[in-house]
This record gives sequence, C-alpha cells and structure tokens, in this order.
Amino acid sequence: MTTQKEKVAAFNELHNSGETFIIANPWDAGSARMLQGLGFKALATTSAGFAQTLGRLDGQVSLEEKLAHCRELCEVTDIPINADFENGFADSPEACAENLIKAANCGLAGASIEDYSGSELYEFELAVDRIAACAEARSKLPYDFMLTARAENLLRGVDDLDDTIKRLQAFEAAGADVLYAPGLRNSEQIKTVLESVSKSLNVLSAFMPDMKLSEYAELGVCRVSIGGGLANYIIAATIAASEDMLANGSFEWMKDATPGATISKLLS
Repeated sequence: MTTQKEKVAAFNELHNSGETFIIANPWDAGSARMLQGLGFKALATTSAGFAQTLGRLDGQVSLEEKLAHCRELCEVTDIPINADFENGFADSPEACAENLIKAANCGLAGASIEDYSGSELYEFELAVDRIAACAEARSKLPYDFMLTARAENLLRGVDDLDDTIKRLQAFEAAGADVLYAPGLRNSEQIKTVLESVSKSLNVLSAFMPDMKLSEYAELGVCRVSIGGGLANYIIAATIAASEDMLANGSFEWMKDATPGATISKLLS
C-alpha cells in the first residue's frame, strides 16, 4: 500500500512535471477504485457528488461526514487524492486551518479551500487571512501537503474577473500552491489569469466542455478537474434508462451496461 508521504510526493511531482493532467472526481469508494484502475494519476473529491450519495444537496454535508469520506477514499486507493474541502467548514481563519489539518490527517495529498461561506463570498481580507492561516498550518506537517485556494466569484454569479484575479494573486502571496477560479469560460479568460499569477492553475472543464486537454496544455494550465461532472453523467444515464422503462417498458439500455467482469477487474 502506498504511504501518504509517497502520495504527497507523487502529487507534487505531477504539478511540477510541466505536463497538464486531468484530476478525476469520484463520488464514493467504488468510483475511486474504478478511476484509479482506468489509469488516472490523481483524484479529487466532489462535494456535490458525495452529497448526492447521501441524498442531499451540495453544502449539506457535515465536517465529520466529509472527513470520513476522505479517509475512506484514501484507504481504498494508491494514488494522490485532493479534497474539495469547501470553506473548511468554518469561517474564522483559525478554525479553518484546524479543520484543514484534520483533513490532511485522513491521508490526503492536498485540499482546496474556497472563499465562499455557503451563502456569500468572504470579504477580501478575511478570505486572504483564511488561506494564510491554512498555509501556515500546512507548513508544519511532516510532508508537503498541497493547498489549493479557490476564488468563487464567477461560480457564484459575480462576473468580476478583475476581483477574481486580485484574490488569486493574494492567495498566492499568502502561500497557496495551486490557484483555482471555477467558472472561467473561455481561453482568453484563462490566458488573463495565467498572465497574472505564477502558481499552478486548476481549471474546471464543465464550463468549456468542447476544449480538449491538449488545448489546456497549450495555454499553460497545470490541472483540469471535472467537479461533479462524472457523477452527474451517471445520473443522466440513470434518468434516461428509468424514463425508457417507465414510458416504454423497454430494457434495451442494458445492452450498454458495463459487464460485471469489467467492473470486477477495475475494483481488484
């Protein structure tokens, strides 16, 4: 079994390799094992996808549930896992940093902290102080746990790229290793961000599904994530099959189902 230090080292190496990589987002232990078996080099939790497995909406998971989820995924995989750690499950910098260390102790290679409380964006100074506190706490760990700082403006309906960049620059100065602004919608916005920061950039592919990995690489993006995309794709297939059964009494969708032998191989 790969140790946490080995996973952290591998995660750092991925970010420093100069190659753009996809970080896939499993929603439970089984999907994590399958994605590892399919060849992904790193994974990241999805807060929305995990919440759906509990029959809830994004943002309705407790700290204890999130930590247990992270621990479970780390235990069943041998590759680095980054946690979508939302707002750190706390508003104050001190509590946020304390919870980040709890997450690190689950076996993770990294985690993201966002500047959205669940109802509103944090004021600039508080948002920066939260990342600074997390960076300081992280620096005391016996391994190079990677801290991703998220600027949520664009995702939360605040169409202000200038403020987003201002926050990302401040997060970089505060000690973040990776910067992330979910909601970037085109290559020009990505270029503008990359010209404004020097740390690795994570881009959420959901807003640019027509772009290929090679195009992200040409721009200089380090990491491409899919968020809840795979989980939602599975739900789309479930809805389509269910509607076909209920409306037409048809089971033809089973022709496209993954054979049990394939699933067993991926889980082994």
